[in-house]
Amino acid sequence: MNANCEWSARAAHTGRIIAAALRAADPAAAVARVLVRRGDVLQAGARSYNLAGFQRVRVLGIGKAAAQMAQAVVDALPDLTLDGVLITKRGFTQAVSGLQILEAGHPLPDEAGTQAARQLLAAAGQPAPDDLIIFVVSGGGSALFTLPVDGVDLADLQQLNQLLLRSGATIQQFNTVRKHVSQVQGGWLARHLFPAQVLCLVLSDVVGGALDMVASGPLLADPTTYADAVAVLRGLHLWDGVPPRVAAHLTAGLQGRRPETPKPGDAVFGNVHTIMVADNALAAAAALECAAQLGFNPLLVSTALQGEARAAAAAVVELAGTVRRSALPVAAPACLLWGGETTVTMRGAGRGGRNSELALAAALLLEEEGLQRVRIVSFATDGDDGSSAAAGAVAEVDTVERAARAGYNARASLAANDSGTLFAKLGDHILTGNTGTNVNDLMFAMLY
Repeated sequence: MNANCEWSARAAHTGRIIAAALRAADPAAAVARVLVRRGDVLQAGARSYNLAGFQRVRVLGIGKAAAQMAQAVVDALPDLTLDGVLITKRGFTQAVSGLQILEAGHPLPDEAGTQAARQLLAAAGQPAPDDLIIFVVSGGGSALFTLPVDGVDLADLQQLNQLLLRSGATIQQFNTVRKHVSQVQGGWLARHLFPAQVLCLVLSDVVGGALDMVASGPLLADPTTYADAVAVLRGLHLWDGVPPRVAAHLTAGLQGRRPETPKPGDAVFGNVHTIMVADNALAAAAALECAAQLGFNPLLVSTALQGEARAAAAAVVELAGTVRRSALPVAAPACLLWGGETTVTMRGAGRGGRNSELALAAALLLEEEGLQRVRIVSFATDGDDGSSAAAGAVAEVDTVERAARAGYNARASLAANDSGTLFAKLGDHILTGNTGTNVNDLMFAMLY
């Protein structure tokens, strides 16, 4: 096989594995799998709902996949007249019969998000025990569903979000802080919806499966505290730059002068039933099954890869090198797969994201070690990798050389956090567009 044919085959393999992962994480299909209708009874996991006993059934939701998830709910209840409000990211709107779709800013919250949050609460009305609210939650909800606590304004939250975004904070750290400056996250929404029966369907974008961290857990008890939020900011060396009103609010909470977020055991959670409909592990399993069908020896390394993208790249390349040299823990042809979500501490002003940064760091390591016939792929399942228009990127041993021929110094691009620009020039970026789902990232090393 000549070089061009071999490259085309690798590209085809990459595309098929990505497509398999995205099909498995399709939000509508995931919701449809957990909702079973038998006459007047709606079975949702271990919980059943007698629809004839409810005066009102409403659908509410937040996140990038809100419309697709809500559509599956509507399809499962075709004989009911449903209404409600969904909040999603701009450009992610998909019409759902009977529901109002509102768009807001992401990753930075905006005024549209605060207005949308108020409209969603208004749509819930005055919840009663014979109301059923089906609430769909997916990634992005923390920024999209924004209602700051009294005394903190939107500009404060925007500044706080910018600080956290640039710091390399994990999603757990990020959302621990956000829960404590919100009127609707960290379990507060459950207070607003009580005493209605609430079925919460979650498409998880949080590493490790902590459901209270998805969209900052609006309907789940919050195990974190004001002390945890302050510790996050101090640990990231951000406390001195926190907006004064945010610092004042968190300090008041630390001193017991602000109410804590609702905790496990609170009665408001007694009527909330939560089901995770899909997560990163589901997408990873489908990717590996596809790889096996293509003739690779599959190995799931982890679905909890976190930390700096450059450090993650080193771990990925190190294992690829071990497999190449010793055929352990599997032999080539092999597909080694990681799921999770890395972070980037911004030092430059370039274009890109955590996935293209991981790929570029991997390319430099592949060149240093001379690892031939290895392809590193890293992509965001929502199709949105940071400030670029891509989902991620692909790296091989010749990436650095090809970049040099195109006039780019790969190491300088990495230092400037400009990986997206470099991969776009090479044509090695991964373009999926809006995938409609969001279950973190997948990273895989293909050894031929």
